Amino acid sequence: MSEQRNAPGEATGMSITAVQQWIISVLAFTVIEHFAAGLAVAAIFSDDQDARVGLNVLAGVTGVVAVGAFRALRAKRLLSVWLLLGPAPGVVGAWLTFR
Repeated sequence: MSEQRNAPGEATGMSITAVQQWIISVLAFTVIEHFAAGLAVAAIFSDDQDARVGLNVLAGVTGVVAVGAFRALRAKRLLSVWLLLGPAPGVVGAWLTFR
């Protein structure tokens, strides 16, 4: 079979490296966010008030780390507006814990 070549100026799609960066960054973000959600759930079922606060703070910090890891793996600036979404697991966990 003959190899088909793209005409000059025709889009060829993403390179393998770009696809690998996307996959690893999304995978890292998802795994770290699941850990943050687990901390928030642990806070909901904790009997100790100090543990509830501490676990929700850790969930928020872990969420920020997840966003930072995603941006770092994509070779983007770490400081961005997207970091404001990082504390979401801690905020939602605190709302569910103390409502």
